[in-house]
Amino acid sequence: MQQGKQNVTISWSGGKDAAFALHKILATGLYNVVHLHTVIGASTRRVGLHGVREELIDEQATCLGMPLHKLYLPESPDHGAYETLMQDFYRECTAAGIKAVVFGDIFLEDLRAYREAMLHAVGLKGIYPLWAIPSEKLLHDFLAAGYKTVLCSASASWFMPGRLGVTIDNTFAASLPAGVDCCGENGEFHTLVYDGPLFQKPLSFRAGEVVKRSYTFQKVSATGEPEPSSLDFWFRDLVPL
Repeated sequence: MQQGKQNVTISWSGGKDAAFALHKILATGLYNVVHLHTVIGASTRRVGLHGVREELIDEQATCLGMPLHKLYLPESPDHGAYETLMQDFYRECTAAGIKAVVFGDIFLEDLRAYREAMLHAVGLKGIYPLWAIPSEKLLHDFLAAGYKTVLCSASASWFMPGRLGVTIDNTFAASLPAGVDCCGENGEFHTLVYDGPLFQKPLSFRAGEVVKRSYTFQKVSATGEPEPSSLDFWFRDLVPL
């Protein structure tokens, strides 16, 4: 570990916001990135709603020259398993001399508060390099920096399946339906970054089939009562080469 720099770990999905948070943290020269950490489904071997294969995340970290710490999440009907997994990991981080966790969050206050509560419990702090930057500016700056990212999953409420697997460019924001954040901060879509200034070599893959999956969950109604809800998502299978 480099002396005089604060040791941090990066919350890593493989997508554009995590990558740009890493970019900005390294640009300050103030931090030593001990590793990226990624939550992977224990049964699916894929990254959450990104749907990216574990092998691609492994190869992406290699392309970046970054250590990767993988956390395997068992299937669970609630957040209990996730919180236990993360709290155990955060304690390991504290014991290893890591002082903070870097996130690519942009403007979701409730998500930040949720993260801060977990971090505070183990003596870590959160760092948010993208916080409160307008989404349009973030996307513009990300592309201008030379990064390339592909649309790997998207809400079926907003996107047709034919858009999955396309590389995001400067026309992307203008092509989005009204109400969709151009960084997908509300969960409208997710991406995989495959090239850019931090990459030692591009990530190689091919676009496979598109599949649609439905997710059911409980949400709180206007009356405060739990009610069932569902979410349909398109996934483009990105296959390592």
